[in-house]
Amino acid sequence: MTTGSPDQPLRVVVADDHTVMRAGVVALLASEPSITVVAEADNGREAVALVAALAPDVVLMDLRMPVMDGVAATAEIMAGPAGPGTRPAGTRVLILTTYDTDAEIERAVEAGAIGYLLKDTTREQLVEAIRSAARGETVLAPRVAERLVARMRRPAPVVLTAREVDVLTAVADGLSNADIGRRLVIAEATVKTHLLRVFAKLDVSDRTHAVVVAMDHGLLPRHGRQ
Repeated sequence: MTTGSPDQPLRVVVADDHTVMRAGVVALLASEPSITVVAEADNGREAVALVAALAPDVVLMDLRMPVMDGVAATAEIMAGPAGPGTRPAGTRVLILTTYDTDAEIERAVEAGAIGYLLKDTTREQLVEAIRSAARGETVLAPRVAERLVARMRRPAPVVLTAREVDVLTAVADGLSNADIGRRLVIAEATVKTHLLRVFAKLDVSDRTHAVVVAMDHGLLPRHGRQ
């Protein structure tokens, strides 16, 4: 087991197509005795080959690179040369990029990255992140963590069935339950059931608020209300 101690440093591969940026990362890590950069790659395909040959502890992977991007390279590394579950023992992929959109983060995590850092990370943060990644601990830049938390807290979109929309549209037109039943050729009891489901989905307790909230959510056209 690697410990990252000076006599047994963590072995790192740096993959980035920007020569200056890659050299900067290597320079940042050069003075850290517990970490040694064993190779550099300027595209994802080369990174995959280096991992297969060297079995490093951690790969610092940029996202947007030629030949093969960082997400595809991460997926290949985590799958291993002979398929899922055959990656070099202990190798972790830590994304180091300038991009922090939800889509980029999700793609990297789904590909198997252990962490996601941004290139404004300090040397101390980078060193600690590499150590944490080598231990199998998830590492996220604060801004990335905030985005993920905000996404998790975002309420799920309200979805009404086609029949629920029909019923609510009829309510907006001022029809009674009996009239709605006749318009849609369904029983009045069925109309009530649809309305109760709509109330629950929209978190309202009456017909008027159901129509207003549905319009606010774009579930009903505003011109449907009379």
